[in-house]
Amino acid sequence: MKVLKFGGTSVGSVESLLNVKKIVESCTEQMIVAVSALGGVTNQLLAMCDMAEAHDAAWEQTLEQVKQRHLDIIDAVCIDGTKEQCRQVIEQFIDGNLRSYYGMLMVNQDLEDVVRSQVRDAIVAHGEIMSSAIVSCMIENAIPHFSPRFIKTRDIEGQRRLDWEATEELVKVEFEGSEEQRVVVQGFIAEDVETGLKTNLGRGGSDYTGAILAAILNASCLEIWTDVDGFMTADPRKDPNATVIPEMTYELAQEMCDAGAKVIYPPTIAPVAGKGIPVWVKNTFNPTAPGTVIK
Repeated sequence: MKVLKFGGTSVGSVESLLNVKKIVESCTEQMIVAVSALGGVTNQLLAMCDMAEAHDAAWEQTLEQVKQRHLDIIDAVCIDGTKEQCRQVIEQFIDGNLRSYYGMLMVNQDLEDVVRSQVRDAIVAHGEIMSSAIVSCMIENAIPHFSPRFIKTRDIEGQRRLDWEATEELVKVEFEGSEEQRVVVQGFIAEDVETGLKTNLGRGGSDYTGAILAAILNASCLEIWTDVDGFMTADPRKDPNATVIPEMTYELAQEMCDAGAKVIYPPTIAPVAGKGIPVWVKNTFNPTAPGTVIK
């Protein structure tokens, strides 16, 4: 079994989603597919929070744009027979859940900071929930699972941290012994182990979701699918002679991530390094490129 993670640019357009479909359906190995929100959607969800809190009704127009983008993608990529159901799911999340949450922020200006933060977390979780619904309806025989059911966080001295012990136990219950060939989960989002409220693993946390699942389930590998061919010798936007680094150690990858290389979310390396699980960084838009392997 292996784990594949697709970032926002990989699920951000019809073209990229059809590439995701080809990549997943061409693989015969049992897999878990973790997806981010459609590219740019998380930023839009958070921007609408600011609008609502500022009594700026423009959030409603932006929400309609987000809704239409998801519906257009459903029409273009989802399997016949799943489109209407997927449309209904997206419409419920947007016209029901999100409209209610934004209305709460707009009307209740005296919300305590902790409550306001909880509402924002609940809102931002919808990006991954909606994208995973689309991917589940796009890939043949894909089975959706809900990440907050098994990815748990805990507040420690005011900081949100992964509760590894609780997460490990629940991931094993969810997946060990399963014969499901293709599973789709949400990256990034989680749930507080004590309160049951929606939380997340931080921006870029979908990579971390993939690493957590790969480590706990002893996956054969973790594949990070993004919009670059792998780790580069330099920033290709500044150095036209930059080339892909075909292979690197966990230590070097961690150093580069900590130094600001935005290829992988920094906490991703530790869980897989501890288990010796190789990590492949590959390009969704150039899937035949060799990529970078971290081992």
